[in-house]
Amino acid sequence: MQKVSTDQAPPPAGPYSQGTIAGGLAFLAGQGPFDDQGRRTGETFADQVRQTFENLETVARAAGSSLHRAVRIGVYLRSLDDFAEFNVIAAEYLSEPYPARTTIEAALRGFDIEIDAVVEVTGES
Repeated sequence: MQKVSTDQAPPPAGPYSQGTIAGGLAFLAGQGPFDDQGRRTGETFADQVRQTFENLETVARAAGSSLHRAVRIGVYLRSLDDFAEFNVIAAEYLSEPYPARTTIEAALRGFDIEIDAVVEVTGES
């Protein structure tokens, strides 16, 4: 297993890596709407979603891949009322064939979204 780390995304808030690579896949830890210093950003839900995807893309690139190579994402929403808006924005960051996905309402504190991902690290990004 290989650790993935970049100072261009929020640092881990506990004993975990931003990502790991094993078996041709990068497993990206959950990202939220935080800057590279760990400060919360985004006034609107849309702003938070975009920052979260930007963070995931940054870690994916540090792993030698891209969100365009995502095979699975996990989405954690503070409110499922935001599901439709999330789908519109997600289409800006993901491409067909779209990754498998699970979306769960979660008791997030102080922010509205977290996303984790598994991306392929072999082939073109």
